[in-house]
Amino acid sequence: MNLKKEQDKVNHSLNSSRRAFIKCTGGALAVLLLGVGGTVEFKNHEDILRPPGGQDEAGFAAKCLKCDRCRSICPTSVIGLANLSDSIRKARTPIMNFHLGYCTFCNKCVEVCPTQALQPFDMATVRIGLAAVKKEICIAWQSGGCTVCAEACEYHAITLDEQKRPSVSPEKCNGCGICENVCPALVLKSYIGGNVRGIVVMPISQKGGDGYDPGT
Repeated sequence: MNLKKEQDKVNHSLNSSRRAFIKCTGGALAVLLLGVGGTVEFKNHEDILRPPGGQDEAGFAAKCLKCDRCRSICPTSVIGLANLSDSIRKARTPIMNFHLGYCTFCNKCVEVCPTQALQPFDMATVRIGLAAVKKEICIAWQSGGCTVCAEACEYHAITLDEQKRPSVSPEKCNGCGICENVCPALVLKSYIGGNVRGIVVMPISQKGGDGYDPGT
């Protein structure tokens, strides 16, 4: 009889431990998936920038294996990985991160893609996104004296007005991202935040908006 009681105590203890473990891991998983604030920002397919040849998001999503080959071979290290804030489904798929580098359209990512999630592209028409000037952050628009983005753009997509302030020519911009990559606002205005840029590449469907000048 005493043995049965002791066994019941052991079983109860084990069950309590299992429940506690499930609660703990469940809570941790919820934080991971939903974020500390309790919500995850599920973005639509137009919210992120894919490597060249991956602009058909539906086709890309259906074929991408998350194999990381495109990111590994990129000579300028511009290809990063999406995270959970870009949605669970898109996590660890390749995205363009112009804080890391810029795109030269070298085609290496397309060549190594085993499923053709990244399709061969025509250099004359491919567009990753569209650069847009953030006037409230752009050094040239705020105080003058900076022409770095215009000097870096080899496609002549950035023009300067009489006061040397940049604007983007949408018909020439292919979203290579070199302008965002070299923008010195990150250093000179670092007190605003570590990710500030005076010019950013945006999905074409999102060009414009408060404080942005897409050059249209």
